[in-house]
Amino acid sequence: MADDQQQIEHSNSSHNEVIVITGSRQASDLLSFAGNVDRISTEDINSVSAAQPGDILNRATGVHIQSNNGMESLPSVRSPVLTGPGAAGAFLFLEDGIATRSAGFANNNALSELNLAQASEIEVIRGPASAVYGSNAVHGVINVLTKAPSDEGDVSLLFGPNERIQLQGTLGREMDQHAVSGNFQAIEEEGYRDDSGFTSFKVNGRHDYEQGADKISTLISGFVLDQDTAGFISSRDNGSDCFSSDYADENLYKDRDAMEKNCDDDAYRKWSSLRIATNWQRLLTAKTHFSITPYFRVNQMEFRQHYLPSKAIEENGHYSLGVTSNYYWQIEANLAFVMGIDAEWTEGELTQTQQKPDSFSFGKARQQGIHYDYEVEASTIAPYIQGDWQANDVLKLTASIRFDATEYRYNNLIADGTSKADGSSCVNNSGEAVPCLYLRPSDSDDHFDNTSTKFGFNYQFAADTALFGTWSQGFRAPQTTDLYRLQNQQVVGEIDSEEINSTEIGLRGITDKLQYEAVIYTMTKNNFFFRDANGLNVTDGKTSHQGLELGVNYDITDNVNLAVNYSYGDHEYEFDRPSSGVVKGNEIDTAPKHLANTRLRWLPTTSTSLELEWLHMGDYYLDPANEHKYEGHDLWQLRAAMQLTSHVNLFARIENLTDEKYASRADYAFGSYRFFGGQPRAIHFGVSANF
Repeated sequence: MADDQQQIEHSNSSHNEVIVITGSRQASDLLSFAGNVDRISTEDINSVSAAQPGDILNRATGVHIQSNNGMESLPSVRSPVLTGPGAAGAFLFLEDGIATRSAGFANNNALSELNLAQASEIEVIRGPASAVYGSNAVHGVINVLTKAPSDEGDVSLLFGPNERIQLQGTLGREMDQHAVSGNFQAIEEEGYRDDSGFTSFKVNGRHDYEQGADKISTLISGFVLDQDTAGFISSRDNGSDCFSSDYADENLYKDRDAMEKNCDDDAYRKWSSLRIATNWQRLLTAKTHFSITPYFRVNQMEFRQHYLPSKAIEENGHYSLGVTSNYYWQIEANLAFVMGIDAEWTEGELTQTQQKPDSFSFGKARQQGIHYDYEVEASTIAPYIQGDWQANDVLKLTASIRFDATEYRYNNLIADGTSKADGSSCVNNSGEAVPCLYLRPSDSDDHFDNTSTKFGFNYQFAADTALFGTWSQGFRAPQTTDLYRLQNQQVVGEIDSEEINSTEIGLRGITDKLQYEAVIYTMTKNNFFFRDANGLNVTDGKTSHQGLELGVNYDITDNVNLAVNYSYGDHEYEFDRPSSGVVKGNEIDTAPKHLANTRLRWLPTTSTSLELEWLHMGDYYLDPANEHKYEGHDLWQLRAAMQLTSHVNLFARIENLTDEKYASRADYAFGSYRFFGGQPRAIHFGVSANF
């Protein structure tokens, strides 16, 4: 929202200077920045016209977003594809630098809220960034930068497979010191699978004002989703009323007839959110300025937990009031500080209700009715300071430290303990009283204090080349569901904040025709949180992560461009949990070692463009015991665009050009292979107009 975001890239006599925002919350020259940053450009965003997060974000180095069903997805940023409770809060998603959800109320599918298709740019920080952004910046940060208003407008209509219709547009106006704009994206699709259609609507409105030393920018963002959900196709259901297949269990994803079925035809997700933020910047002197951003957000969701035996319905929501601030002080020509305080107050609630009758199996009693009904009042206050010292002409040193104090005030609205909601006992199959599966803690106040730091350097040994390195920390305060949605064998209050330590060193170059970044990293995560094979919380896990990342963008000629993004990652368990098959040294499940995205773009004429994209997914284990594996896949996409007039463009793309049979997601659990089948070859075409 800052004016720095309005002009992202320009040239000078020595090299193409690229300005980035996310790494330090200040406009920074990418070549001299200490740390990794990946940028997805306006050109790429417009070319892709993303419907799902993976459509555009998989173009970034070290990032892979697995598409599940409809608008649902699971992220990976310098990490395995994390699932379940351990995934919520492992990544931080921002819109113009403001988190889209409160830190203790994360959701695995949170990328769906962001209007990625109409962003100005998208910036990605791989690895921890809590010293800058606080909780949840563990494995990475994705920041969507919105478009500054202008007098221009556009509208596009896209038709795709499964009766998809995607309509989006932008309209703006500039008036003296004021500028306003609004954009929207509406998608309706019947779904590749039975009873899996969805309707999605996103809208943004922005107002910018500039007067003398003041700049004020207000952003309003809204999102609505109504989705019929299709879950995993599980090999254990083969031969059931849902589907029958002759394929081997491990190859079930290749059976397209089976992959089109929906064995959870009563599953759904209804979701809405609204965010409002106003950024005020004031230039105080030639050496000082400040920025303050108050914001409000509200988020509501209802969905069926089709992946659990209870098939319970969860209703959750939260609303927040918060403020971020910073004060910039250029003390000397070679020394600058940024300092501030971030604060947030959130009121959240969750209800989980089972419609199925009482059941008792494998020693677990699942009762009909309410499992959980609670409220949480959360508050966070976080002072921070960052310093940059230009030690000499080529060496820059940077340091950051931040302290986050988080408090949860939890209020249980039904009976405490492991009874039914009214205090009565569950019963086993013999009619004997037994504890219910679900444990509800009594009311409590819980506090989590975390300090995170970052130290970095940048050594620019040529006009267009720099060596950089960082040591940084990240943390994730426990999610409210980690603390208050427990089972009867678990212990209340034994969870701590997840913490990660990271070291990286990289080489970056920026010239008129070539931009590249190569990074090697090593990370160790403590207090890793996940659910074991018995459905119980593991609160003291430890994992390690090492890897290599390479991003290259090269203009081979004036009309041919090659972009290569490759990452190698070794993600391992560093502890034992025999009941779940976890053995120290095993690879973490759903953690492919090799990921690659390569794009060749050709402009045969001034009015036409072609792009061929190759996405490589390496093989990966499906279970912690490393006994079952998915072989990986290679996907090709072809995009074309033609400018008919100065205002009208035609565009088209072919997804899965070779019609590869693949799994967009695979795992192995409860003695069964489980898959989301990938989309067969599909053609999209559309028209856009600008005015």
